[in-house]
Amino acid sequence: MSQPPRRPIPLLGEIRLGPRAARALTAELARHAGPKNCLLVAATADSAVLTTALEGLLPNDTLTLVPLTGAADELRAHVASLGPWIAERVRVVDTLTEADPADVAILAEVLSGSAESARGYLDELGKHLAEGGVLSVAVLAGFDDAAEELGRQADFTGVGSDLVLRNVPPVRVHRLRFTQPRLAVTDRLAPAYRPSSVPLTRSMHIDSNGVAAAGIALGLAAALRVSRPKSRLWLLPALAAVPVAAFFRDPNRDLPEHASAVVAASDGHVLSVERLSDQRFGSPSDYLRIAVFLSVLDVHVNRSPVAGRVVDYFVEDGGFAPAMKPAAEHNVAAYTVLETAHGRVVVAQRTGLIARRIVQRAPVGSLLARGERFGLIRFGSRTDVYLPADAAEPAVQKGDKVSGGATVIARWR
Repeated sequence: MSQPPRRPIPLLGEIRLGPRAARALTAELARHAGPKNCLLVAATADSAVLTTALEGLLPNDTLTLVPLTGAADELRAHVASLGPWIAERVRVVDTLTEADPADVAILAEVLSGSAESARGYLDELGKHLAEGGVLSVAVLAGFDDAAEELGRQADFTGVGSDLVLRNVPPVRVHRLRFTQPRLAVTDRLAPAYRPSSVPLTRSMHIDSNGVAAAGIALGLAAALRVSRPKSRLWLLPALAAVPVAAFFRDPNRDLPEHASAVVAASDGHVLSVERLSDQRFGSPSDYLRIAVFLSVLDVHVNRSPVAGRVVDYFVEDGGFAPAMKPAAEHNVAAYTVLETAHGRVVVAQRTGLIARRIVQRAPVGSLLARGERFGLIRFGSRTDVYLPADAAEPAVQKGDKVSGGATVIARWR
């Protein structure tokens, strides 16, 4: 019989997971509308991960807690103190073998130590996942052996990875899926929480790329101020930090409620709405392509236009022509291919004259909810959404202004 899980940190001592790391670990639980079975391993009564997991429970969910050695009685008392609503949905077991198969499993402590012990721990936890279930694990954001092993695992079974810098020490959260989920699950998912979207106010976030860029500009300003105290040259990078950060703004958006709506993948103006054939996406059918141009003043965070599973991702080399010109068809572009209930949908992140960097954060195998953030393009650029032509009706025309995740650009028939 499996023994109760022990602390997977034999050498580094106590490592606390703060609220941001806890939210990243429980993101899959919070986005799944359920009903679902959840499993929290190495749980303690004072854990931020437990607190966040309880906040994400819905009426038809169940949560099983596997405590650290010797903590079962304390954990049961803590659950009972939270009232009948929690007590009816949460149970504490003594060993992992008593837990039911879970749709979402979470390791509530940082996994560290040797690669061999980490591999064994993952294998044991993976046995307790339901078909298509997700395992969330945090490792140190460094060169620890366990972190290296998790990185190798993520190359084959990873469906998401988030770096949480605002934890002491910083950690990386990996989400692993060992079997394919049913496609219907995507219809019950809400957009996932991403640490890369840093909140400034309740309605406005900034992408972590903007935080880094603004930090570099301010650091340069400070260095110039110290090295050349009589010069005002430091004002240039200091003032540049504000517009640079503003470029990476990431506002929250209200999604259309109707299930037939396909939303814009980005902000900008519609360049074209056309029907065409494209054999690169594994389907001989025609596509309805809606191309949107983003100026440097638009929000450049990209969102999934539909709910689906990422089945392919590839980058094609090319030039850097202005994104609003016909020659942009041959620019560098990254293609994310989604399998949906209506057929294959493709989002092309296309570079422009200024844009030279595409960020894509949805690996093959991951599930995206409609309107979910999945990447960005730095500076002026273009996004193309390809929809099965026989299954979709366009809802925009050339010249229309659209907002990513909010504007309906097409509807399923």
